Amino acid sequence: MSWLFGSALRSTMVEPERALKGRDGYAYTVPTTHTVLGTPLQGPWPEGTQVVYLALGCFWGAEKAFWQLPGVVTTAAGYQGGFTPYPTYEETCTGMTGHTETVLVAYDPSVLPTERLLQTFWELHDPTQGFRQGNDVGTQYRSAIFTTTPEQARLAQATRDAYQPALERNGFGAITTEIRPADEAGPFYYAEDYHQQYLQKNPRGYCPVHSTGVACDLPA
Repeated sequence: MSWLFGSALRSTMVEPERALKGRDGYAYTVPTTHTVLGTPLQGPWPEGTQVVYLALGCFWGAEKAFWQLPGVVTTAAGYQGGFTPYPTYEETCTGMTGHTETVLVAYDPSVLPTERLLQTFWELHDPTQGFRQGNDVGTQYRSAIFTTTPEQARLAQATRDAYQPALERNGFGAITTEIRPADEAGPFYYAEDYHQQYLQKNPRGYCPVHSTGVACDLPA
């Protein structure tokens, strides 16, 4: 959490040339299996599985919410959208890698339609806060959707546009969520083992929900 690292209280993105250097591979061992679902954390997954990367603040609670959805094949906590190759959690929390805490969601769209998954994403957090979620402050807590198909990109924009008027009617500002293709955002780096399915391993772990309480109606 941001209060553990004073330097994490950054309100602007680090410039690529000032980002931490990183490394050529993981500094830790990435687990192979989802603790709850028993599915491969890094694939391969069944034919027809799609992947989308969702950032909405602390990844502990977000990952739990997604793995509970019917149709989800696997989830994983990680870092994406930055500049430092293979960052660690401590490095990401300095704000000097440019990454945001992100959840990989592999899902079966025939069971869990993409728009329903995105509806859950919007309703789980406050997408108007910029580089923060509640008391968690820093660029690693920014809201983002990193898509892997044109249809995901279309629905990300359509659900955002449908949600904005509802937020405004309830006193919230403009949505700040970053939406772009995953290949433009850069690689998804899996987080350390202890972050994976964290709230299953630590049921009393601290990870508050920052939902606005505003329902996201799906676009017509």
